[in-house]
Amino acid sequence: MIRSLAAFVIWSALPLALATVPAPAADALAKSLEAIVDAPEYQHASWGILVVDAGNGKTVYARNPDMLLAPASVTKLFTCSAALIAIGADATFETQVFRHGVVNDGTLKGDLILVAGGDLTLGGRTDKTGHLAFKDHDHTYANSGFGACEVTDTDPLAGLAALAKQVKAAGITRIEGEVIIDDRLFARAASSGSGPEAVTPIMVNDNVVDVIIEPGASPGLPAKVTTRPQSNYFQVDALVTTSKAGTAASVQLVPTGPTQFAVRGTVPMGKPVLRIAPINDPAHFARALFIEALRRQGVHASAPIARPSDAALPPKGWYSEAPLVASFTSPPFRETVKVTLKVSHNLYASSLPCLVAVNRGHRTVEAGLEQEGKLLRELGVDADSFSFGGGAGGSNADMVTPRAVVQLLQGMSKRPEWAAFKEALPIMGVDGTLAETVEADSPVRGKVFAKTGTLSNYDVANERPFMRSKALAGTMTTKKGTTLYFAMIVNNVTLPAGGSAVDQGKVLGRLCEILYTDGP
Repeated sequence: MIRSLAAFVIWSALPLALATVPAPAADALAKSLEAIVDAPEYQHASWGILVVDAGNGKTVYARNPDMLLAPASVTKLFTCSAALIAIGADATFETQVFRHGVVNDGTLKGDLILVAGGDLTLGGRTDKTGHLAFKDHDHTYANSGFGACEVTDTDPLAGLAALAKQVKAAGITRIEGEVIIDDRLFARAASSGSGPEAVTPIMVNDNVVDVIIEPGASPGLPAKVTTRPQSNYFQVDALVTTSKAGTAASVQLVPTGPTQFAVRGTVPMGKPVLRIAPINDPAHFARALFIEALRRQGVHASAPIARPSDAALPPKGWYSEAPLVASFTSPPFRETVKVTLKVSHNLYASSLPCLVAVNRGHRTVEAGLEQEGKLLRELGVDADSFSFGGGAGGSNADMVTPRAVVQLLQGMSKRPEWAAFKEALPIMGVDGTLAETVEADSPVRGKVFAKTGTLSNYDVANERPFMRSKALAGTMTTKKGTTLYFAMIVNNVTLPAGGSAVDQGKVLGRLCEILYTDGP
């Protein structure tokens, strides 16, 4: 039986002889958990926790399980579940290139049109095994202060290069007309999380330019600044110097024009520092990169990369009979979901409702969220226990109860997509956003598969950080071999000066350790 905190107060007031009687296992578990969640630092915070036995559905521990709370990126569990059901774990996306004109002696007397098909990575993360690669600290967070972010060891232009090679193989060596990007698959939207904001059907390198800053050999020397990808599409004015080892990097990227930015500051001796320059016009960006990819293949494309195409797009129905000259197929959709959940990729998560909308015959993110709501209700999630305004977890409308999260996990566990879903979750102490949550010798290392969530702000009035939400939800196996589904959410935590959401993540990791050792 699970006891409330008031019950423990009464228990503590009993005579000593009675109090020394061993407590039931559930009471001991609750006492250990509540020793943490009732700590003084959470005096003004709101906790919501629900832990259930996956086998029989019985509650193992509950605290405000029906309170609506801000879930932060735990929202992505709902987003990815709906997308997996609507689209399919093994579905792929085609990016196609058509010619609009005739080819005479290798010269295309007309336009070349690349049609975005919903591939969110376009080969840019595909490794040598055909899987999508990720780093625990994803490059899209490089400007957010979430640790030393890295780029993957892959080619961000791989998809465009493959398409350009096929265009050349199709006998086209010169393009007299335009190179056009058709991005009409769904309506442009805005990301509901930090990082790149433009949600469009065409994405190359996650709609960012990676700015890699390598320090010099000694303090005072200029740092070397390179970009990924390299392109004439944008201009970089870099002036960064090297500081002493152990000092903090201080780098600012300042936009100076639509495709120009300046890089200023200092970086310490040692490892390179990564920053990103978000792209506001992904279609223009992709067009420029595709033109350059064509030229590298020996295709003379005279269209200037510095301006968007002003050529009119053909009617959508035209493509069914149009000459196809190139096609690029994405890895299975489960791979995109894996990256989305492992690194908490805001741009991908914000795009998924749009892809759900397209799957159901619509074009807007709002329509996709409506379809998501229907799918969640069909899974058994109570309609009054969730609210979403986006796919990533940063919308003010994003609210869930811990029970809704557990209902989602219970519903997904009965579906064929469960294996792909669980495989995509970060593993505590191993990878993704949970890689550093517990120590290497923690008993829960490798035993917890869960999604993190973080929403942080800065309390200017009191000069200290304020954590709007820290959350963790997923599945784990206890020391006794019992599988649990759980959701832990804490909202509105005033952090001390120097405190961080990382520290609060470790608190949730400690709760998992208690569940592992003291749970059923």
